[in-house]
Amino acid sequence: MSEQRATDALEASGLTYKITRHGRVGSLAEAAAARGVEPRDIIKTLVVRRGEGDFLFVLVPGDREISWPKLRALLGVNRLSMPDKDVAQDVTGYERGTITPFGSTTAWPVIADMDLTGDPQRTISLGAGAHGVAATVPAEATLAHLDAQIADITDLQAP
Repeated sequence: MSEQRATDALEASGLTYKITRHGRVGSLAEAAAARGVEPRDIIKTLVVRRGEGDFLFVLVPGDREISWPKLRALLGVNRLSMPDKDVAQDVTGYERGTITPFGSTTAWPVIADMDLTGDPQRTISLGAGAHGVAATVPAEATLAHLDAQIADITDLQAP
């Protein structure tokens, strides 16, 4: 089961984590309330295709969205895309909406938005391999564990 893979990877990481289970949610605010965090602390783990067979994880705070020009400039490429849901599942082992770097079938590189850093007390909530299951983890320790490249890659989401 994909939830078990994520939980096993979290356990092996040595990070402090808390698993939260909740029903389907219809908004960022509902997800944040169900997980006991602020909307900005719900982290979207997006799979981005850099080239044929070359993917990466992009960690985006809940209240922000990828800035494709910033991400392309950072990576030095002219084109990036998001794979369809079947390809995303094939390359991570997780369904869209449950994707996490923890326990992915391939350890793709991780790029995290710089907004996730700067507060050693901050916790964030990531998907944990199944719908309605999330892991709340310390932000900076998690980014260090994932060897995430930190960069300015997002813009505030339009209201």
